[in-house]
Amino acid sequence: MARITASVYTSHVPAIGAAMDLGKTQEPYWQPLFQGYDFSRQWMKDNKPDVIFLVYNDHATAFSLDCIPTFAIGTAAEYQPADEGWGPRPVPKVVGHPELASHIAQSVIQQDFDLTIVNKMDVDHGLTVPLSLMCGEQDPKSGSWPCPVIPFAVNVVQYPVPSGQRCFNLGRAIRKAIESYDEDINVHIWGTGGMSHQLQGARAGLINKEWDNQFLDLLIENPSGLARMPHIDYVREAGSEGIELVMWLIARGAMYDVDSPAPLPKVAHRFYHVPASNTAVGHLILENQ
Repeated sequence: MARITASVYTSHVPAIGAAMDLGKTQEPYWQPLFQGYDFSRQWMKDNKPDVIFLVYNDHATAFSLDCIPTFAIGTAAEYQPADEGWGPRPVPKVVGHPELASHIAQSVIQQDFDLTIVNKMDVDHGLTVPLSLMCGEQDPKSGSWPCPVIPFAVNVVQYPVPSGQRCFNLGRAIRKAIESYDEDINVHIWGTGGMSHQLQGARAGLINKEWDNQFLDLLIENPSGLARMPHIDYVREAGSEGIELVMWLIARGAMYDVDSPAPLPKVAHRFYHVPASNTAVGHLILENQ
């Protein structure tokens, strides 16, 4: 059967992608952030998955106010980097895994989660920045990402957004779906977005280091309790865009200790940095034991 061996959690700040694309990673402002991912890039080489199931949110690129799916799974063979107003990022296209994606859609829908199935879409910085951080710079013409990627878009932009508990339970359903896939493959599940930040209003620029690190602690040690946190706590403590962190609960819900007597996942790497374009950057790698 297929198996989830690890989960990765990371912010997907668009300015991080721009810093990489413009060759600014060694500048004093950016160098400490990128050093925090040096371990992760080597870890990716040493623990290369066969498929990445990548949870992110679309930023009005593939979807708009005309159509806002709560959960959307990409089942296409490939995805082009989106033009977000200044041209597509100079990164390779994303190769999909239609067979596994379709299997997950079938299984998760039969477990009573409604998914929107997307057979064609472009992917924005929410998906490509995490890939760049974990895999390094790639030539857009001759390069490629290390493995196929299944995009899974979550609405955390327009209310109502899904609860942390629903995202956590969805992660459990995704794990069951992957484990029921016949092919013997190694899958990583990534949760992206966050951490604390607010981009508008009187609290623009808000960063809450203490709350962010407490979130990381709970994500590792008590994800079931964290899943019960109401939306208002995210908004109050982590800013209006801090609600993106519910996507991390999807990845955490897919780990083996959640509904079994298995031990807590191994923390392979943990990193936190502020600021990156007025955003707190959090990063975590967990390995199933």
